[in-house]
Amino acid sequence: MLLFFVAFTNIQVCLGDCDNLQDTCPAVPPNKQTIFINGLQCKNPVNVTAQDFRTTELSKAGSTDIFGAAVKIVSAAEFNGLNTLGLSIGRTDLDGNGLVNFHYHPRATEMIFVTKGGLLAGFVDTKNQYFQKFLKVGDVFVFPKALFHFCLNIGFEEATVFSVYNSQNPGSVSLSPTTFDTTLESLDKIKKRLISLSASEAQHANGFISPELETIYS
Repeated sequence: MLLFFVAFTNIQVCLGDCDNLQDTCPAVPPNKQTIFINGLQCKNPVNVTAQDFRTTELSKAGSTDIFGAAVKIVSAAEFNGLNTLGLSIGRTDLDGNGLVNFHYHPRATEMIFVTKGGLLAGFVDTKNQYFQKFLKVGDVFVFPKALFHFCLNIGFEEATVFSVYNSQNPGSVSLSPTTFDTTLESLDKIKKRLISLSASEAQHANGFISPELETIYS
């Protein structure tokens, strides 16, 4: 009985994507899969080429949303060579004063690298503590797995960051725009509040966080 308990406990400690059992496993495009598994089906090794491990998906910005941000996540579904490697990549472009709305990734930690402009990045933990930092070109910041986070362009020029996620399918859950007023005046108030929150004010973050965030982090 003791051996069974120890074995079961050891099985449960693997919380990330499963390790791959072969060198490579480029995915079959989802629309061509004939079987469905927890992940993506591998291509026939005979058909694997160097092109499977190259992508141009991040060479251009994505579509800009109402907050002035263009967020693009490239997972194994779009970049076949990532299959079984436990990684995804992303690119975010922010207009001057643009905001990446509060969101989280249920299956991944996100690490960002600033390549253009300056921005404010922050997240809220499960104790409702608020952490933020002003970032410039060359800076790296990490958003822990499944914690709400945001990015705000604090300049008048565009800003660009590239991301790496430790899951081949990180997922993304955002606060719905219907949850709050999305008029320009209201969005400006949110941005000003984010900027005004300093480290000394972190314990008072409840004044900014929406009822939905208070429910999750209370």
